[in-house]
Amino acid sequence: MSPGVYGGPGVFTRIVPDAIEETESGRSGETTRWGEANETRPGAIRVMMEIRQELTQKLLQKLVLTPQLQLAIRMLQLSRLELAEEVRQQLESNPVLDEEPGDSETMSLEDAEAKSEGGEGPLASSEGASPEAAEADGRGVESPLERGEVEAWEKYVEGYNRFGTGPQVRVTNEEFPSIETTVSRRQTLQEHLLWQLQLSDLDDEGRRIGAFLIGNLDEAGYLTGVTLDEVAVQTGATLEAVERTLRRVQTFDPVGVCARDLRECLLIQARTHHPDDERLVLLIERHLPDLERRNFTAIARGLQCSLEEVRTLVETLQGMEPKPGRAFASDDVVYIQPDVYVFKVGNEYVTVLNEDGLPRLRISPYYEHALSGPGSDKAREFVQEKLRSALWLIRSIQQRQSTIRRVTESIMRFQRPFLEKGVSHLRPLVLRDVAEDVGMHESTISRVTTNKYVHTPRGIFELKYFFNSRIGSVSGEDVSSESVKARIKELVDGEDPRKPLSDQEIVKILRRENMVIARRTVAKYRQMLGILPSSRRRAIV
Repeated sequence: MSPGVYGGPGVFTRIVPDAIEETESGRSGETTRWGEANETRPGAIRVMMEIRQELTQKLLQKLVLTPQLQLAIRMLQLSRLELAEEVRQQLESNPVLDEEPGDSETMSLEDAEAKSEGGEGPLASSEGASPEAAEADGRGVESPLERGEVEAWEKYVEGYNRFGTGPQVRVTNEEFPSIETTVSRRQTLQEHLLWQLQLSDLDDEGRRIGAFLIGNLDEAGYLTGVTLDEVAVQTGATLEAVERTLRRVQTFDPVGVCARDLRECLLIQARTHHPDDERLVLLIERHLPDLERRNFTAIARGLQCSLEEVRTLVETLQGMEPKPGRAFASDDVVYIQPDVYVFKVGNEYVTVLNEDGLPRLRISPYYEHALSGPGSDKAREFVQEKLRSALWLIRSIQQRQSTIRRVTESIMRFQRPFLEKGVSHLRPLVLRDVAEDVGMHESTISRVTTNKYVHTPRGIFELKYFFNSRIGSVSGEDVSSESVKARIKELVDGEDPRKPLSDQEIVKILRRENMVIARRTVAKYRQMLGILPSSRRRAIV
């Protein structure tokens, strides 16, 4: 039977593109749909669809992040401390990477400025290890390995020193905390209170209740999230025993701890430090809402005293600690190390990368000699993979440093009036302005300016600080939102405490100074600056 014959005399199989099978009789012209006849009659033609596999080619265009680009993006958004940690981890995991011995000069900030002004010019050469380290955009030099010439091992390691990232001059500030303040662990509030509990004369039941109370304190030292009835149920003690133990724990240091609200905390401190001042106790018990509204007349009338006596009571109350546990807070102080330094040299501002503490990477000399000698294919493949990873890392770091320097230089060009005259002359700036200036995408500028700090003659600022929105003016020249915030703070600092400025009065003053701003915007900026409303800033007459 030839191919295509279904079976039986005069029956053939034909392939059509649809899935409908038709049978046609040669004599009567009768047609039968698929499923209507389970058997094919003699002389009928069966039509069916063929299922087959075939190879086709399609031309597609899509965006793919290569491993090199992914590494470069990840390095770009790391902070300085995170970058140092990442480099240390890579040095431990990649045997091909080696740290170049530190032979660079180290100087203080004052010496760096003096040398720059004296014309010796070390700052200009401190942006990288050598001019051959990378091009202006940080692309670097393509290696023979990336071009597929894996057989040219000598050419691959020929110029690895060109990718050193360390500076020739390291600018540093030696005013760091001592080692004693960084290695010791601070005592927590719970540990401090438990130590006093063990030294107290409480019985076993009282110590068990006291330990339960101390374990339920928050960071401010307040007993929150649990009631005394719940404490009695959990400890199996009576409510009277719990209250008695609570009053005893409240006498521990710091005074005011284990209070259930602000009123109780202040009362404990008042009765401990000022046991004979009944008016202070009455002020806390009855007039805290009036004190919040700065209604001193109502306080004087309720306490039957003069405004001068109310002033003395308020000053005493302000000397108390509303959060007794704050002194034992576990939040460690984070010291900011700037990524970039900006110095004024003559009439120009010079940008210097801070690479102090960052290891200078190079390819290990051992593997350089090993590549030149004989070896197995498996060993060469291993070294090839590690060399490629090392090259990507070095080039990504070099590109990161170059990008940060270029972006910082662009920001300083836009914000030169800020460097010359201060925050009040900060210009409106958005990511698009810097992106167009340096020829990069806005997302790249956003990654560069996140968690990156710059040391300027005006202080240390995050690079994000220099990007702010525009505020309209009467003359048509826009001003920055940070300048408006600075001016609002100046107005509040210089106001009469007895007649503080309202938000509407601040709006009128800013309008006279060529700043068009709404009252709700002033209220928003005031809240961002941590400034209370005028009704709560009023002082005692």
